[in-house]
Amino acid sequence: MKRPLVEQLHHFAEKKAMSLHVPGHKNGYFSTLPKALRGSLAYDVTELEGLDDLHAPEGVIREAQELLSQFYGSEASYFLVNGSTVGNLAMMLAATSPGDQVLVQRNAHKSVFHALELAHVEPIFITPEWDQRTETASHVSYESIVRALESYPSIRAVALTTPTYFGVVADLVEIVNYCHSRDIVVLVDEAHGAHFQGSEHFPLSALESGADVVVQSAHKSLPAMTMGSFLHINSTRVSKDRLEHTLRMLQSSSPSYPIMASLDDARAYVASFTARDYHHLMDKRALFLDSLQGIPELDIVEVDDPLKLLIRVGQHAGHQVKEALEKQGVYVELAHGKHVLWMLPLLKYGEDYRFAELRSRVKRACESLKAVRPQALPVVTTVDAGHLSRLDTSHEVVVRAEGEWISYTKAIGRIAKGAIIPYPPGIPLVVPGERFTVKTLTQLEECLMGKASFQGVHRLAERQVYVMEERT
Repeated sequence: MKRPLVEQLHHFAEKKAMSLHVPGHKNGYFSTLPKALRGSLAYDVTELEGLDDLHAPEGVIREAQELLSQFYGSEASYFLVNGSTVGNLAMMLAATSPGDQVLVQRNAHKSVFHALELAHVEPIFITPEWDQRTETASHVSYESIVRALESYPSIRAVALTTPTYFGVVADLVEIVNYCHSRDIVVLVDEAHGAHFQGSEHFPLSALESGADVVVQSAHKSLPAMTMGSFLHINSTRVSKDRLEHTLRMLQSSSPSYPIMASLDDARAYVASFTARDYHHLMDKRALFLDSLQGIPELDIVEVDDPLKLLIRVGQHAGHQVKEALEKQGVYVELAHGKHVLWMLPLLKYGEDYRFAELRSRVKRACESLKAVRPQALPVVTTVDAGHLSRLDTSHEVVVRAEGEWISYTKAIGRIAKGAIIPYPPGIPLVVPGERFTVKTLTQLEECLMGKASFQGVHRLAERQVYVMEERT
């Protein structure tokens, strides 16, 4: 449980020093935030004597990152204060050169697509397998990877996402070994798997599977603050110096000390996770799931990651279940199709999580749904696993082109100029340079019927999308 940055930051705050430096709230003195938040601002400092510098670490931050690397077994590990987004950007820029072909899992996070654009590489998209349990696109199979690399022998890097947002985990070992046999770098967005290293009973992590660079969102499954993530380099196939250079370019020059301290704390939390803790977690989880069995029409879908659960209630749409739960003060991660997604805490021995109260609230929510007519959902469109596709128009051409707004019902065959991204989970339906297809619009209508929220460039409230202007 050694936490060098946490301990040094706490020691500094106890001095009650006078601030003649940034930030302007002066240790919270001039803040008008609520009292509970204002008190934490004594820890929101800058690069002062003894507190080290994230961009040139020589003291406690360096020690904290070395402890992080030791636990995860990497060549080197880094604190990220801009979320896993900056990790995905940094590893793509460090591992590729402009013009490289990169094989990319199609259900990647939007930050991976942004990374492709910034790196000026040519993406080859590969469609993942369909997972029947969760009714979602999941991982890319070994066989699909082999066929893709045989079809495009110039590919220099493979970018994969595992686990998926819904807790489905890929078997990476064979994929990584095959890619390495062809001198191809493997980059993994493991945002939802930072806890896997905590127990041999959890799924095998991307680092243990041999991936070259791995990004993890510590704030998703570990007790870190939002925007706190880890980046690990796991081989010499990617230049450590180049990776550090990209991080210096992309990360804030004024990194948050509370976020960094929470990363130090999160690493200590998972590094001290014992077999006793694991069995306690699974016992509490089993008792909770057993207690839910008596609630009529409630079904539980278990997945590879034990911290993830998908919940269905009868024939109700996921957003209907989500709304009923929120009326009982229960907030879920997302609604998708017929499900809502729950993320359970990484409990340690002696800890609990108000499971009895949670069960009561879930029961009341399910009872309230008896008076709600289930919304009809479209038949979920499965995916063409292993299908390969490329951008119809390069990023450079799309950026320079004029755009126009049209009804999405008239978009088939047109080139997207703006991304359409259901969020969460943040997986684009279409990215700039891709052509709208019947399948794209079918999936878009499924999301609209499910009352999904969207990011990107769109006017979906007016049923409009942004496309490249057609020239005669």
